[in-house]
Amino acid sequence: MERRWCNIVHTKRKKRKEREKQWRIEENLDLVRSSIRLAQKTETEMDILNKLKNLDAYPKINEDFYNRTLSGGLITLFSSVAMFFLFFSELKLYLNAVTETRLVVDTSRGETLRINFDVTFPSLACSLLSVDAMDISGEQHYDIRHDIIKKRIDHLGNVIESKSDGIGAPKIEKPLQRHGGRLDHNETYCGSCFGAEASDTDCCNSCEEVREAYQKKGWAMTNPDLIDQCKREGYIQKVKEEDGEGCNMHGFLEVNKVAGSFHFAPGKSFHQSGISLFDLLASFQTESYNISHKINHLSFGEEFPGAFNPLDGAQWKQPTAGVYQYFIKVVPTIYTNIRGRKINTNQFSVTEHFRPTSGYPQPLPGIFFFYDFSPIKVTFSEENVSLLHFLTNVCAIIGGIFTVSGIIDAFVFHGHRAIKNKMAIGKYG
Repeated sequence: MERRWCNIVHTKRKKRKEREKQWRIEENLDLVRSSIRLAQKTETEMDILNKLKNLDAYPKINEDFYNRTLSGGLITLFSSVAMFFLFFSELKLYLNAVTETRLVVDTSRGETLRINFDVTFPSLACSLLSVDAMDISGEQHYDIRHDIIKKRIDHLGNVIESKSDGIGAPKIEKPLQRHGGRLDHNETYCGSCFGAEASDTDCCNSCEEVREAYQKKGWAMTNPDLIDQCKREGYIQKVKEEDGEGCNMHGFLEVNKVAGSFHFAPGKSFHQSGISLFDLLASFQTESYNISHKINHLSFGEEFPGAFNPLDGAQWKQPTAGVYQYFIKVVPTIYTNIRGRKINTNQFSVTEHFRPTSGYPQPLPGIFFFYDFSPIKVTFSEENVSLLHFLTNVCAIIGGIFTVSGIIDAFVFHGHRAIKNKMAIGKYG
């Protein structure tokens, strides 16, 4: 019985050893298979890497064969400086907006135009100067006062007085006469228009109203010293007090967007028989007017970045009387900044001309601006440079400088070596 039990145990041990041996064989086979697969994969990767290596367009030179030269160092230094300079220039252009310009046909209609001006007359008093505007549509504006500031200046250019009112003296509310007679106690005052009344009920209670009545008749009021209202308001005295002074006028005009003109002239304009004339209020002064002037600023529309106004700072010094004429071509412009805000404005070019008052017919002295519009509109748009464009330019800069520097270095190196070899065999010189 015992022997039988021992046989059974021995048989079990033998089977277990055979199973363990089989497991080890299978594990070894798995290891072999893994090694074969790894070897095949490694071989495939090496083949791919070798193929990629064969595509290398920049073969490397062993360090043992390097030959560094002084000329190569200098060329490298200068090329590096140029490379950095061009890189930062390109970076500056990328960070800042660029302006794109386009031309389109101007199809706008029914718009108005703002004319901004600042003109100094060193030899004309503010009491004599007036501003008039007219256009080809037939609209006319004489002696414009609103949105205009006048500054009295002395011969040194110092400001004496600044006022928004135009030509004229303070109005006397209650003069003492009614059409040449005395004013009764309970009677409403009605001053004479000195023959310029359109009806018996018309009244001129100030010097200005007399002049307006004269203008409606087409008369020039050349004798303000004979007008009672002007004498009582001290108008003549005020004009005489400003004799020898200068005047600065600045402000703006709102006009139709059609061809037209505006001008600065001594006296007030009036219209007669289709012709614009002036009543020269300073008949008690000299008959020659010094229209010397300086245009501090003149623009059409709103200012925009980079705008250039060709008449800013223009100055004419002409002691004799004459007519200064500026012929202006206005170009409609739209400026769009980087934030998308549009500025509708204008640019202009100008041609100047001076005509003396001598000869016949004798022109009226003054400064005349004649403007017309171009049918082409200019659009400016601020845009950022794209990142791809920036990277392309940077690569072009680096590659271009590197290639050119290599060519220069090779030329210098081989030339120097050729000269050195000729000197060594005694053939140079």
